[in-house]
Amino acid sequence: MNKTAKIISVLASLSLLTGCAGLNNSSSSSKKASSSSDCCEDKKGSDIPDCCGDGSSDCCDDEGGSLEKSDINIGYLNSTAHLLAFVAEEEGYFEEEGLDVSLTQFSSAAELVNGLESDKLDVAFIGSVPTLTFQSQGHDVSIFGGAMTNGHGYVIKSEYADEDELGVEILKGRNVASVKNSVQDAELQILLKNAGIEIGEGDDEVNIVYFDSQKDAYAALLNQSIDAASVYSPYASLAKSQGYKVVYYCAHEKALENQPCCRQVAKTSSLSDSPNTYKALERAFIKAYHFTQTDHDGTIDDVKKYIDIEEDFIDTEVYGGYSVSSPDPDKKGTLTLKDTIIELGYTDDYDIEPYYNTDIYKQALESILKENPDDEIYKSLKEHFDDYE
Repeated sequence: MNKTAKIISVLASLSLLTGCAGLNNSSSSSKKASSSSDCCEDKKGSDIPDCCGDGSSDCCDDEGGSLEKSDINIGYLNSTAHLLAFVAEEEGYFEEEGLDVSLTQFSSAAELVNGLESDKLDVAFIGSVPTLTFQSQGHDVSIFGGAMTNGHGYVIKSEYADEDELGVEILKGRNVASVKNSVQDAELQILLKNAGIEIGEGDDEVNIVYFDSQKDAYAALLNQSIDAASVYSPYASLAKSQGYKVVYYCAHEKALENQPCCRQVAKTSSLSDSPNTYKALERAFIKAYHFTQTDHDGTIDDVKKYIDIEEDFIDTEVYGGYSVSSPDPDKKGTLTLKDTIIELGYTDDYDIEPYYNTDIYKQALESILKENPDDEIYKSLKEHFDDYE
């Protein structure tokens, strides 16, 4: 099979993943957990009722409050970055928390925000840059947790680079496919500015051509007029397997260290109306993170059920050192990114405080630490949160 045919084959398999399917067609069958509104009334007594139908009382919070709702819809993109949701579903952590979760794949951040605002979604995994710009434009959505740090970069056709990671200088005079209002685009602009390279169509400039989604930007490499393209996981591994060279991984760029990528996002009102439900969700994500740190093969198997690519690609993207999938909200890092994109002209400044909820993660992590006070993985999450909250 020649190179072009291989790329088309890979893109075809990805296109099956990226359709904005109806919420009744989730990527994974939901696991229904039994619960009742009064399951936690006697939590402080000697006989704790079986809230979750599995011998667990985890669907009650520390104050004895029951879940405000148990049916939850989560939206994600075709990226290994969102593996916390995949693992939480496949390993039964949502069910342990009394939640019946449906997972649905979308194609863009705009679709995910629309899903939240129309109440078709309760949670969306959305890039930090589009989340910040949507907030600045008046969309009433809040960040309450993390999903992935780093994990982006750009790739270029092999005729323009003979090895990986030669840097943004090799993009001069090239047409580069990117996605407007994305972390990938913001990072490229940061690096170009630091290198003193202008954006434009001259021989010493970089011409950025914008597409609506990462899938479209990557597919544009098949066009003769496009020389390079943005990537997020798993597109970097796919591109390398097809002979493209990596221009840079953001994890290896000093200016982009610990760049918060995807965030957990919900309607601001939903977080205040259903705090116990979102705390239960966060507990499930925290447990999923623990699993990723202790069961390498199991994590890859779980991710493959949602991102149907070769296990080696998943392994590289998740454990290759290019990204970290953590539930930590990383408020400090996101505020730094906010200042950067304002300086780049992405958006006007605004007060982010009403739209950044770290209490849910803090309470969820504290409750798990009470149950597992000596667990080093959970303790490391607490240390990171204290440093970056």
